[in-house]
Amino acid sequence: MPRRTSGEQRLASNQCQGISLVNMRPVEGTTDHVSLCIDAKLSSLPRNPPERCIFKVNYQLRSVNEKAYEPEMLAIGPYHRDKNRLQVMEEHKLRYLQQLLRRRNESSVHKYVMALRRFEERARKCYAESISLNVDEFVEMLLLDGCFIIELLRKYAILELRDINDPTFSMDWILNSLARDMMLFENQLPFFVLHHLFNMTMIPDMPYDLVDVALHFFDCALPCPVSVKEGNSSYEINHLLGLIHNFILTPFTAETGVTRDVVGKEENFGFMHSATDLKEAGVTFKKADGSNLFDIKFENGVMKIPCLRIEDQTESFLRNRIAYEQYREGNRLNYVTDYVTFINYLINSSKDVELLCRYGIIENWLGDHEAVSAMFNKLGNYVMVSNFCYAEIFKNVNVYCCRRWNLQMTKLRRNYFNSPWALLSFLAAVLLLMLTLIQTVFSILSYVSL
Repeated sequence: MPRRTSGEQRLASNQCQGISLVNMRPVEGTTDHVSLCIDAKLSSLPRNPPERCIFKVNYQLRSVNEKAYEPEMLAIGPYHRDKNRLQVMEEHKLRYLQQLLRRRNESSVHKYVMALRRFEERARKCYAESISLNVDEFVEMLLLDGCFIIELLRKYAILELRDINDPTFSMDWILNSLARDMMLFENQLPFFVLHHLFNMTMIPDMPYDLVDVALHFFDCALPCPVSVKEGNSSYEINHLLGLIHNFILTPFTAETGVTRDVVGKEENFGFMHSATDLKEAGVTFKKADGSNLFDIKFENGVMKIPCLRIEDQTESFLRNRIAYEQYREGNRLNYVTDYVTFINYLINSSKDVELLCRYGIIENWLGDHEAVSAMFNKLGNYVMVSNFCYAEIFKNVNVYCCRRWNLQMTKLRRNYFNSPWALLSFLAAVLLLMLTLIQTVFSILSYVSL
């Protein structure tokens, strides 16, 4: 094969992934086109900005249940905006922006566009993936998506702001779907953009801030209520998903004293049996009082677990929070991941779900125990668990179940109380034994009296 000339080598290197070598200064004596091509790639490789906080879910997590990460109606941000099925809401975004301007007696969006242009570079760095939108397109996206979110939150909180013909508030399923889409891991805007637009469009005498109206809107879509306490807003908020994540955890971290940053040596949490096996070993299950979803306790053979409502959106809710925790930087406790891992150990089959439903620990709105079991058994796939915050409970449960008395009681339950007929047979045998004993006692007494 003939050797390439230097001109052919330069042409080949220029064709390498479309990277220009015009400004490249090759090392003296270097003419190899592969070397030039790789050097060009290295010189044009962007740095990972420290501000990035909005990612795309990796292939492994997505492959388990892709629909859980996909918006149903509403695209927020750049990752899903071009999908055909979501274009209906684009017109609705324009309508909400128009209503906002009319309420403020404004005829142009010029001042909002100018404000967002100052934030364009900072906002773009929040996205970990490359974005093909130019500056103008990106600013337009920030304005339409940001104003739609703010108007939706305000209209939900203040009835007087709603348009009588607005389909969003005429059907509950639309609101539920929008709330779900706005809490997706990939479907986010930087929170500082929302905060700035909210302040620019502030309604006089409105006592609520952005955090208030957001928590009010999402409250009904969460499997556990959130509570606003003084000091909650001190957490750094990257986007709406991060806001909700912080607030559902705040009661747990405040009451238990567990810090958000992990300090100390990681502990191996080992293994724990399913709910039905634990019940056979003498563990008693009880629904915990209060709304703190993560506050699971085990004391003196009694496991107290707060109630979890399982409905259509629950899997998406849990998966996107797990994804959020998996992508967070720093060595932090992943409470939602740990909670799902704990419940997954308890649930191995539909019988475990049935048992937990019987004690009020799970409210199965799906109606199918097998579906709930399958959901939890897959939630932990490709998920990294470290610094497990329920490790001590695992340890205490295993110690309790290994005691000799509990093992004997387990055998007794398995052998004699595993069905109603076995229990009746056991009671009949005990009754017969007692009657025989009584008859023997009376015989002895009658003999002595003679």
